[in-house]
Amino acid sequence: MNKLLNKSMRSFVLYAGIVLACSIPAYYAIIDFIWAHELKEHNRIVSATTRQNLQALSLTDKELSETVALWNKLQPETQLQPVAALRPDSTYNIYRKNKYIPAKGWDRFQGLVTYFTINGKVFRLTQEVNMEESHETIIAIAGVAFLFFLILLGGLIFINKRTSEKLWRPFYSSLQKIQSFDLHRQYAIEFEKTGIEEFETLNHHLEKLIAGNIAVYKQQKEFTQNASHELQTPLSIVKFKLDLLHQSKPITDEQSALIDEAHQSLSKVTRINKNLLLLAKIENSQFSGKEAINLSALLEKHISLLDDFLEDKQLQVIKHIAPDVVLSGNKTLTEILLTNLIMNTVRHSQPKDTVTITLKTHLLEISNTGAMPLEEKMLFRRFGTSSPNTTGTGLGLAIVRQICQLHGWQESYRFENGFHLFSIAWA
Repeated sequence: MNKLLNKSMRSFVLYAGIVLACSIPAYYAIIDFIWAHELKEHNRIVSATTRQNLQALSLTDKELSETVALWNKLQPETQLQPVAALRPDSTYNIYRKNKYIPAKGWDRFQGLVTYFTINGKVFRLTQEVNMEESHETIIAIAGVAFLFFLILLGGLIFINKRTSEKLWRPFYSSLQKIQSFDLHRQYAIEFEKTGIEEFETLNHHLEKLIAGNIAVYKQQKEFTQNASHELQTPLSIVKFKLDLLHQSKPITDEQSALIDEAHQSLSKVTRINKNLLLLAKIENSQFSGKEAINLSALLEKHISLLDDFLEDKQLQVIKHIAPDVVLSGNKTLTEILLTNLIMNTVRHSQPKDTVTITLKTHLLEISNTGAMPLEEKMLFRRFGTSSPNTTGTGLGLAIVRQICQLHGWQESYRFENGFHLFSIAWA
C-alpha cells in the first residue's frame, strides 16, 4: 500500500517531469528564434555599414572595381557583385559543408541579399553568417536551465517532504496511539494538542468514540460478572432440589429421566456461568501473577489426567513433547488453557481417531483428524460453535484466546492434510 505523503509526492514529481519534458523543446524553439532574429539584424547592420562606407568613398569606376575585387578577397563570407537592376532585399537559410574542417560535416548559414547603387551602378551584396554556434549556445543554455530546474525540483521535493512530515506528524501520532489501543486494558487515549483545527476536531471525536466504547465495555463486563455471581446461588439451589427430588420415594422411571435431563441442562448452564465468571476475572486482570512454568511437565500431567476420556473414545494419542520447555505465565490460566485445548480436541474427535500433541521451544500444537475445515472466524468467539450438535458451552476456545491475549501469546487454527491443527505460539 502507498503512503499518503508518497502518493502526493508522486503526483508532484510526475507533473514536474511533464513540465520539464515540455520545456526543453520550448527552450530550443524560443532561443533558436531569438538567435536567428539577432543574426538577421547583424546581417542588416553589416550590409548597411558596407553600403554607407562604399558610398562615402567617392571612388572612380576603376577604383570601385579594384575595391570590390579586394573586398571579395578580404571578406569571403560576403559577395559584392554588379547586377542589372535593383531588387527587394531577401533572406535565406542554407546548409553548406565546412570547407575548412570537413570532419564537422555541414554548417548552417543565415544569409541576407541586399541591393544598392554606387556611382550610378547597381550592386548586390550577399552577407552570410554561420549559425552553427547557435546550436551549441542552445544546448548550453538548455543544459544550464535543466540543471537549475533539477536543483529547484529537488529543493521543492525536500522542502515539501519536510513540511508535510511536520504537518502530518500529529496524524501519525494519533494513528500510532489508536493502533496500540487495547479495549481490554480500559485506558483512555490522550492525544497531543496540535493547534491545527482539523486534527483537533479529529482527536476530539476519537476521544469521544473511545471513551464511549470503554464505558459500554465496562457496563457489559459488569453486567456479565454481576449476572454470573447472582446466578450462582439460584443454580446451586435448583441443583440441590433436583438431587433431593431424585432421591425422594416413590418416583417413576419417567420422572427420573426428566430429572436427569433437567440435571444435564442445569450442569451445562452452571459450566457456562463459571466460564463467564472466569472470562470476567481474566478481563479484569485478576490473574496478574506470573512465574516460570515447566510446560513439558505440566502438559504430561494434564494428558495423564485425561487418560480416562481418551480411553473412552478409543483415541490414539501421539506425543512429541520436547523436554524442559519453560515459559513465563500464570500457572492457573495455563492449566485452564491446556485443559480447554485438549478437551476441545477430544470432544470433537470420532472414536479411534488420532490426536497428536506437539510441544517445541516456542510452539504448542494439538491436532486431530477431520473431514473438512472449521469456520475459523467462529472458533475463538464467545458461544461460537463449529458444530450445532456440540455438547460444549461455546466458551472454551474464547477463554483460550483471552488467556493468550493476556500473556501476549498467539493462538491460531488451520486445516492441513485432513487434520485440524490448533496452535499456541510465544516468543
